[in-house]
Amino acid sequence: MPRTKTGVTRSKRHKKILNLAKGYRGTNSRLYKRAKEAVLHAGQYAYIGRRLRKRDFRKLWITRISAAVKEVDPEYNYSRFMNDLKKANIGINRKMLSEMAIHSFEDFKEVVKKARG
Repeated sequence: MPRTKTGVTRSKRHKKILNLAKGYRGTNSRLYKRAKEAVLHAGQYAYIGRRLRKRDFRKLWITRISAAVKEVDPEYNYSRFMNDLKKANIGINRKMLSEMAIHSFEDFKEVVKKARG
């Protein structure tokens, strides 16, 4: 049985990694070994970033709601508002409340009044 070389397979594998590493700085986009490491790290950062994005948006929504609630009534705060929403059986999520606070503040005021009872 004749000996086989890895020429075609290896060049395809290297080409795939080097294409993924396009735009990276310095040798990270040119040398295979460095590019492979850079692509692996980039994948890890992307994975972590997808989880962090969810946390960051939730923080943003909470901050917006808190500011809007304080604008409606300076004595009222976010945690009491969310507790009153649950007690009043109003099932609007934080994302929607945040959008309401920005785009339709009058409707948001109504929700706050209903939650307060």
